Amino acid sequence: MTAPGTEAVGTPVRTTTPYLRLLTTTQFAFNIGFYAVLPYLAGHLGTGLGMAGWLVGLVLGLRTFSQQGLFVVGGALTDRYGPRPVVLAGCALRIAGFGWLAVAGSTATVIAAVVLIGFAAALFSPAVESETAREAVRHERATGTPRAQVLAVFSAAGQAGAFVGPLLGSLLLLLDDGFRATCLAGALVFVAVLAGHARLMPRRAPVTRTAHPRHSVREVFGNRPFLVLCLAYSGYLIAYNQLYLALPAEVEEATGTQSALGWLFALSSLLVVCAQLPLTRFAARRTAPRTALVTGLLVVAAGFAAVPLAPAGPGGLLPGAVLVVLLTLGQMVLVPAARGLVPDLVDDRRLGLATGALSSVSGIAVLLGSAATGALLQAPGPLHWAVLAAVPLTGAVLASTLPVNGREKGNRSG
Repeated sequence: MTAPGTEAVGTPVRTTTPYLRLLTTTQFAFNIGFYAVLPYLAGHLGTGLGMAGWLVGLVLGLRTFSQQGLFVVGGALTDRYGPRPVVLAGCALRIAGFGWLAVAGSTATVIAAVVLIGFAAALFSPAVESETAREAVRHERATGTPRAQVLAVFSAAGQAGAFVGPLLGSLLLLLDDGFRATCLAGALVFVAVLAGHARLMPRRAPVTRTAHPRHSVREVFGNRPFLVLCLAYSGYLIAYNQLYLALPAEVEEATGTQSALGWLFALSSLLVVCAQLPLTRFAARRTAPRTALVTGLLVVAAGFAAVPLAPAGPGGLLPGAVLVVLLTLGQMVLVPAARGLVPDLVDDRRLGLATGALSSVSGIAVLLGSAATGALLQAPGPLHWAVLAAVPLTGAVLASTLPVNGREKGNRSG
């Protein structure tokens, strides 16, 4: 005879609610549509449209800012108007953005389309993520299934979409006018996501219609435990961004080329798809959310510390592979734990805003940290790896000050 909730822990996908399955499935589809286009955007801008390198970088930066930097806007709108209209608006804008990008030929129209695509995600993602967190808490109370396990299914679905999307895009690029085909295919995926949510997403009353937005912002950003979580999570995202900064430099230094990067990224995606659920089940049974967050950050720090210590191995890629594996393992442990902590640290009426703020604060930290870590790569090898390891290590120290089970809500501005 099993204890209550044990069976649910062993079979997370079968025991989730239809609404959670909707959110998880559309997250998978959302990332397929997005990643069918994103990896090939820079090449299209530079080779297809003849943009200068600095302009390509500016366009990509604007896309990141209009998405990650504006998550807090999407979260606030979710709290004020409910998730359904925000999700539907995000899908509609993403369809329009990809359709526009398919025909955009001037710098101004490309920038406008890319910003629209980014803002669409800034609406959709906080609404879906906050709803998933809210439903995960309800499911935990009803069945005993740890919320981190439900959120891990959501994360794995998104990563699977990020793995499938580029493969779809690479096939479509073989067609005549392939980039336009990838954009239109991405738009069609979002048409399906829009239709699914329009039909199946419940009409939920907004939770803060009577609250002034400024009051909500003050309450969330005056919540000290939540801000500590944001800073700790920022340490992880700054570290994770090194997959695009420090890892390429390491691979090129070791092999003379960056051609092996694709294999290392595929390794990361496959690890998440294959190991996310069993690893989260193991962690959820044995550790509190704070412990999982601290552990994940320490594993990430160990990945950077291991690079100068690892032997070159076959082809000189072993240090880079060790970094990718440890960074990905740490991510799999800490991300569901961090997302699962948010509902315990903030009032349920501010969950959308807090979910968006977690991403926006971390995105700003990455923006500021990228320049510093990029300059750091000029320092001697062991030194810059030690400094990079110190970033998630500092995050682990901050996370260790959070409540053990995260259950400490309210305004802590003092």
